[in-house]
Amino acid sequence: MRITAGHAAIVTGGASGLGLACVKKLTNLGMEVYVLDLPDDKVELRISRISRRAHFMSVDVTDEFQVDRAIHEIAKGSELRVAINSAGISYRDRIITDTGSFPLDQFQRVIDVNVVGTFNVARLAARKMSANEVMEGERGVIINVSSIAAYEGQISQSAYAASKAAVAGLTLPMARDLAEHKIRVASIAPGIFTTPMFDQLPQTTIHSVSAQVPHPQRLGRGEEFASLVEHIIANPMINGENIRLDGALRLGPS
Repeated sequence: MRITAGHAAIVTGGASGLGLACVKKLTNLGMEVYVLDLPDDKVELRISRISRRAHFMSVDVTDEFQVDRAIHEIAKGSELRVAINSAGISYRDRIITDTGSFPLDQFQRVIDVNVVGTFNVARLAARKMSANEVMEGERGVIINVSSIAAYEGQISQSAYAASKAAVAGLTLPMARDLAEHKIRVASIAPGIFTTPMFDQLPQTTIHSVSAQVPHPQRLGRGEEFASLVEHIIANPMINGENIRLDGALRLGPS
């Protein structure tokens, strides 16, 4: 689908990391981009400085009423054509801990944001896209963010790996479901990228993982992720696929 000036995109979790890279890419291409993220005055100011086409909306992606209201507001001024679900959280702990077991509430929270939030935004965005005029054979594109942890979850990653495997598992059935509406669905499973979530890890871990990437032997960059997003939007044959973007990295147990 050709990216057209004036058309709108949603980017959840677009206030930082891979989502922010997508915001910069799509606004540079002329789209109106709406960042759906949790309330934060500093974030709102940062988004507004990126481009006059970047707009912040305070939304909890797990709340169907907040998401529905936001999409309704977006559609008043722009035609929603792209939805990128990059909102995600992580929680690391072993199944058996020093004090007991992996906290069930933390597992639930990761699933709620990463899986329920992704599906919530995707389903409501798809409903709005289904009313679009067909342009170059399609009405919209949904891109969800999985992870290579979906395939090679490491020690202490039970919650995160399970959530990202669920996102990967959504891809094909969602693409098949929305095919009659001419809406494509794809997922990206990034490897190790420079994001705030990864920056929380110890420097020794970061250096160790970077050295494991066969080529290029470094962390991925946000603009490289955003370039793949642009290509998925533009290439009508990319549908129902979960694409690894990892420099041939395969994670070990830890």
